[in-house]
Amino acid sequence: MKNTSNQQLSPMSGFSKLSKFEKIDLVVKNFFSDSEAARGQFKKYWHADETIQKTIDEFSENTLTNFLFPLGVVPNILLNGELLCVPMVIEESSVVAASARSANFWLTRGGFHAEVISTTKIGQVHFIWNGETSKLCDLFNEIKDELITSTKSLTDNMEKRGGGIISLNLIDRTLDEPGYYQLLAEFETCDAMGANFINSILEVIGRKFKEIVTTAKNFTDEEKDLQIIMAILSNYTPNCRVKTYVECDISDLNDPSLGMSAEEFAEKFARAIRISKVDITRATTHNKGIFNGIDAVVVATGNDYRAVEACGHAYAARDGQYRGLSDVSLENGKFRFSLEMPLAIGTVGGLTSLHPLARLSLNMLGRPKAPELMQIVATIGLAQNFAAVRSLITSGIQKGHMKMHLMNILNHLEASEKESEQAKKYFENEVISYKSVREFVSGLRNYIK
Repeated sequence: MKNTSNQQLSPMSGFSKLSKFEKIDLVVKNFFSDSEAARGQFKKYWHADETIQKTIDEFSENTLTNFLFPLGVVPNILLNGELLCVPMVIEESSVVAASARSANFWLTRGGFHAEVISTTKIGQVHFIWNGETSKLCDLFNEIKDELITSTKSLTDNMEKRGGGIISLNLIDRTLDEPGYYQLLAEFETCDAMGANFINSILEVIGRKFKEIVTTAKNFTDEEKDLQIIMAILSNYTPNCRVKTYVECDISDLNDPSLGMSAEEFAEKFARAIRISKVDITRATTHNKGIFNGIDAVVVATGNDYRAVEACGHAYAARDGQYRGLSDVSLENGKFRFSLEMPLAIGTVGGLTSLHPLARLSLNMLGRPKAPELMQIVATIGLAQNFAAVRSLITSGIQKGHMKMHLMNILNHLEASEKESEQAKKYFENEVISYKSVREFVSGLRNYIK
């Protein structure tokens, strides 16, 4: 960050303890040449409702203002026979429109289908211990139930809802790192994403395990020296997985906008998917398109898109090579396009209940349970992917994308409503670029002069 004043800055000690007004004053004084204009911009985006603003401020630390993203919707998502209107929070032009086009395309071709395969999540206590592995295994087998029982105060409520600890195992990783072991736990967290629940349990198990090992009567002093490295959930959840797909007769893919026969489209589409399986440079962009859809719904519903992305990308490389996540098959005259991936999200806890727009988004979806939301999120990822690949193999991605981006360019140029309407009409069949739009608007203005 650039210091816009001539004075030498000193560290901002105690910054987190300042009020929001004091933080803004300090930031604009030290980092903006026009401090009053900057202060006004920060305050401009505060919510008019002080209660809502206080809630938003408390989501994070050192907050100065709100950073606004648009919340749009995709109507006509037919999923498992139910018609949905799905909220998406994203700033990238054409993503919502692309998902909506997919929704309409598949609305008359049977819609989307989805199922949850499993909902198991995992976490680990990572520790270092030096001794004979069989001795540690014997001790673990004796005390495993005791370790699980030690978490009872934390798991009671979750168990009443059908969740809790599913399993606990000792994993020997000493070939990878000297003395390195794990306590690997599997969890069912029902409608919660469960990060805090899992982490709290793992910390209790870690402390109890260390206590037992350090007081074990048949262990030597060296064997009693157990070092807990960390206790933490894993965002890699290959056994918390969902599958979604669309399917129809290849002949039913006929659409005048394709510019080719249904058979040619299906073959070209399948080849594009196969390329994403063998070429990492294509796979990365292919999966980014899937996450355009997934992230937008995850954010709209108050879930953690960073965890979802990290898991999805790890899953894409599970066999040692990074590959496209979606699949296609052309068999017996049928076109089937599918997406199977891990997706650990929740509908209770965290921002899902605290953020007013996350609550609104979940209400729009009919207050789904976590497995239902998994299906909705994955379906939007598949819809987005279908739209992207369809565009790539037909008209090209830029035609639709740049039409949506046109408004961003016009807003940047501060075009009037009349200028915008003329530009939209002119560029219906013209190549859109920042330069071409700027020249067109400039030409309009010069003509008026």
